Amino acid sequence: MNTRRWTPAGASARGSPKGTPPGRCARGCARRDSTPLQVEEVSERRGGAGGLGGGGRGISALDLALATRQMATLARAGLPVEEILGTVARQTEKARIRNVLTAVRTRVMEGHALAPAMAAFPRVFPDLYRTTVAAGEQSGHLDLVLERLADYTESRNALRQKVSMALFYPLILTLVAIGVTVALLAFVVPEVVQVFAGIGQDLPWLTRALIAASDALRDYGFWVLTVLVAGFVAFRRLLRREHWRERYHRLLLRLPLIGRLVRGVNTARFARTMSILATSGVPLLDALRTGAEVIGNLPMRSAVIAASQRIREGSGIGRALEHSGYFPPMTVHLIKSGESSGRLNEMLERAAETQERELETRIGMVVALFEPLLIVTMGAVVLTIVLAILLPIFELNQLVN
Repeated sequence: MNTRRWTPAGASARGSPKGTPPGRCARGCARRDSTPLQVEEVSERRGGAGGLGGGGRGISALDLALATRQMATLARAGLPVEEILGTVARQTEKARIRNVLTAVRTRVMEGHALAPAMAAFPRVFPDLYRTTVAAGEQSGHLDLVLERLADYTESRNALRQKVSMALFYPLILTLVAIGVTVALLAFVVPEVVQVFAGIGQDLPWLTRALIAASDALRDYGFWVLTVLVAGFVAFRRLLRREHWRERYHRLLLRLPLIGRLVRGVNTARFARTMSILATSGVPLLDALRTGAEVIGNLPMRSAVIAASQRIREGSGIGRALEHSGYFPPMTVHLIKSGESSGRLNEMLERAAETQERELETRIGMVVALFEPLLIVTMGAVVLTIVLAILLPIFELNQLVN
């Protein structure tokens, strides 16, 4: 996108402050009865203000939810869109959000609708957000749509925080367990086994195995770590290819416990997205397209795309999703019930709530089982090391006695 740079008549180069937006300069020149002498075409940074669109960084879900909630409140009061954006931009304390909202307001004042104006910042306003806003503008219920978007953003952020907090403690335990084991093998065991070097008797097999593991860790530990890091980097690069990423996602779906978690996360996200879009008046096929984009698992995303094709041919949503076998039976049953009773929006929302509750319960159960299992495993490792050290001492005592 290109903008115009205005140089007003009678104004020097220092007449306009550095960084003044082109539109503001044009309006200011008009107020001073100035005439533009020169118009230069300059390229606008991709993503607009702050470099937040396209390849730039976005904002947090909590900040987006707060800004959306404020816009919904002002929209309910009947304010025009440009005043809503300007008021929220002035109220926010974060420069990133203020720059984005100011840029969106500028595009709105140039004649763009709100949703197309937000399209310049895809990292800040995702496709679901823009599609829902567009539906709200078309239906004339922008305030209700913004309320739903704020609720959705807040609930999704809360779910993400719950999952992160649930996984934080087990991750810390795992890292501590690995660190303690490596420290014992690399530093403690070599110092202790030197006592048995001059005994001249055969050591127990457990002690010999421990010494071999300690020597291998000290001699080849750096190379093993290098190979692991290189393997991880190669794996990440391999996943950039869609073919391998799809095979990896398909493998995740086949795993006993991880597969159910992956299905639950993506199904909850899909059902919640469909519920918001359907309630906002978005056409079904457009809602399916947007719902497919929020699914991170490629086989499940392909299943939704294939389901949309079957729906074009006259099939129902529930039957089309059931054909893939990826979506939980409860979700499919609720969608079928909504189709038959004419309450699809309500049933989609109920399916999303059911999946989110089930996901939280399952994650809590996994964490509750993982923590004691990790503690028992760590205890077994320490016990093995202690036994390997004490067994030769017991044999020495028997010989002396």
